[in-house]
Amino acid sequence: MTRQVVLDTETTGMEAEKGHRIIEVGAVEVDRRRYTGRQFHYYLNPDREVDAGAYEVHGLGSDFLADKPRFEEIAAELLDFLRGAELVIHNAPFDVGFLDAEFARLGAEWGRVEDHCTIFDTLPYARQRHPGQRNSLDALCGRYGIDNSNRDLHGALLDAEILADVYLAMTGGQTALSLGESAEEGSEAAGGIRRLPTDRPSLPTVAVSAEERSAHADRLASLEGAAGSRPPWPGEEGAAG
Repeated sequence: MTRQVVLDTETTGMEAEKGHRIIEVGAVEVDRRRYTGRQFHYYLNPDREVDAGAYEVHGLGSDFLADKPRFEEIAAELLDFLRGAELVIHNAPFDVGFLDAEFARLGAEWGRVEDHCTIFDTLPYARQRHPGQRNSLDALCGRYGIDNSNRDLHGALLDAEILADVYLAMTGGQTALSLGESAEEGSEAAGGIRRLPTDRPSLPTVAVSAEERSAHADRLASLEGAAGSRPPWPGEEGAAG
């Protein structure tokens, strides 16, 4: 799977089965472990009140949401964005449960989220990698050096962007790379993931000339002569690789 969509939602409350609704959905696209710059984001009118406890988490109130589109108005666009991707979510049963409930209100023909894409849940993956430790999104940011200083309140798009950074760090091994820079000069790289611009030019491919191939062959022949035997050069049987 090369195309992934990292997604988060905010809701009116904790339980979709009790009629709570999605009020914000945010997602960012990653292709071959690179940000594409494509994103999906909407605030939504839930046609119901926001629980006080939920409001304390995300700060999205009924007055703010009153003029926003309803889920049915953005459902087709959302499915187009998700379709065929691997969906990356932290604690996937929560968000997927709410999405499935929203699609179910529109009719059985919309199907479930898993009918349109696969799902990767970063929470059990983090628990497997870090047993016995806290594995909330904030805790993982601290563990992997991801800057979440702008996260005073939860927001679906911001949390999706942060989760994308965490996911790439957690699944990629190396989380920082600084070439020819000191810690001060390369503070972004030293502190964690540094996003590269999506429009950066591709690395050039340089072909080997016939003269260079000939010179290389001559050099190998001279080394063989000095050794007194033919060593197993890479690509031949017995070579170490």
